[in-house]
Amino acid sequence: MQVTLPARLYGCPDAWLRERTAVFGRAWLFLGHEAEATAPGDWIATDIAGHRLLVVRGKDGVLRAFHNVCRHRAGPLAQGAAGHCDGELVCAYHGWRYALDGRLRAATGFGSVDGFDPRDFGLLGVRLETWRGLAFVNLDPEAAPLAAHVGPLETLLAERGLEIAAPALRRSHDLACDWKVYVENYLEGYHIGAVHPALAGELGAAEYRVRVEGDLVVQEAVGVNDGPQAGVWGWLWPNLGINVYRDGAMIERMTPVGPGRTRLDYLFLNDGGANALREALAASDRLTAEDVRICEAVQANLLAGAYDTGVLSARHEAAVAWFQSRLAEVHA
Repeated sequence: MQVTLPARLYGCPDAWLRERTAVFGRAWLFLGHEAEATAPGDWIATDIAGHRLLVVRGKDGVLRAFHNVCRHRAGPLAQGAAGHCDGELVCAYHGWRYALDGRLRAATGFGSVDGFDPRDFGLLGVRLETWRGLAFVNLDPEAAPLAAHVGPLETLLAERGLEIAAPALRRSHDLACDWKVYVENYLEGYHIGAVHPALAGELGAAEYRVRVEGDLVVQEAVGVNDGPQAGVWGWLWPNLGINVYRDGAMIERMTPVGPGRTRLDYLFLNDGGANALREALAASDRLTAEDVRICEAVQANLLAGAYDTGVLSARHEAAVAWFQSRLAEVHA
């Protein structure tokens, strides 16, 4: 019998710090689609588990990733989710200027200081690799290549002839729950009948299957292959949903922003036209609202003190058990 993680790990500052380092400090983290930064000076920025990250297109056309932190006194270089800079990154605090390849170009107004060599104060680089147009970074220089991480997903999409379309728009939602609560909700279809009545009606008598392959969880509703739910739901460790449908796709990053707080970052990818995108947005808004309500209620109950551990269904919650087992090793 698989027992759940203890309630104390959901929203605990100590657990958050451990996961920030042991999970998000070692995993491949999705930042955005390379088509969101096509011209030199285009950038994408985000924070994931407190890691403030930046991807910028260089004058040579190369995408590079850095910590979004000035080497002077930790000011931000980019503010917002995406933008453009004219040939250099400028710290918003004291105006230090960096070339797009990370070199310190000018310590603006800094003056003469013994032992100060600008060559020693370039931006702190981060490993970056792309797959099917999606840009990932990894803070661990010893991590296996991205191709090994996404291998099972690549095989799945190739077998189905599914593509990842161009980006259409971004949306974000803030949740008052721990990131693990939302991920666990995503990894099972057990709750669909109670939480998502419209979706349950669309799926009808379809068989809902979940399987784990390497770092990938695959979810499929078998029996609706010609309907609006056609496609496949893939979830990559530690926090990325890639939902590929007949007319497009949606990338869903479950972004931890602090103990007991999560941000859902959605990137909608569409090649089915305006009507298909409208339908995708409407369905997403409905499903997200339903998931937010139940996940925030679960978080409140985890903190209420009555519940410690529960039990997982071998029939429905095998992926949840796999996810919790990996986290149990982090907190052992």
